[in-house]
Amino acid sequence: MSLQLYFGPGACSFVPHSLLELSGAEYEAKLIKLHKGEQLSEEYKALNPRGQVPVLVDDGTVITQIMAIVLHLDAKFPDAHFLPAGGMERTRALSTLAWMNNTVHPAFTHIFMPQKFTGDEAAQQAVKAQAMSAYPGLMAEIDALAAKASPWVGGEHPGALDAYTLVLMRWGGLVGMDTSPFKAACDIARRFAALPAVSRAVERERLQLDMLKG
Repeated sequence: MSLQLYFGPGACSFVPHSLLELSGAEYEAKLIKLHKGEQLSEEYKALNPRGQVPVLVDDGTVITQIMAIVLHLDAKFPDAHFLPAGGMERTRALSTLAWMNNTVHPAFTHIFMPQKFTGDEAAQQAVKAQAMSAYPGLMAEIDALAAKASPWVGGEHPGALDAYTLVLMRWGGLVGMDTSPFKAACDIARRFAALPAVSRAVERERLQLDMLKG
């Protein structure tokens, strides 16, 4: 197949995973078991030396990083409308996508993997606690965006912002955060997950969505 997506269940790779399902394109989904460290194997690091998911391979060309992959898929499948086509709507959507990727996502990296930032166990707990304290404010921003959805965060069509909303809200539940105040964001996440195409990605990744309490 000309398209291959390397994904880890429950990871941020769900974003392109769901977009590929929405596109209706033929592709090969290649599971990487992160809990077993498969992303650190010599075979995988030959593909992506950073040892991260997702990786998209398009006709032999390796593409890494969420922003690059989403923009590539948006250009490849323009009729899917993963992002607004142009104008200020596209600018705002790209700004939001970048913020989700470079601010909200790293907050969870500090929670899930504090050892990446310090080898001191006490300091790791402090890193994790600081990131946990930032969660309510970050999720409140996402919830405010979701509350303005018409009917999706990016506008008329479901796409990248809705997929990332689902990932980030789900992660909040996974780390024990109370998602119940964020009703609009949880509603977007559930509606997006219920789309027939997206539900295939949810099922393939065996995602548990019961932590979306809003």
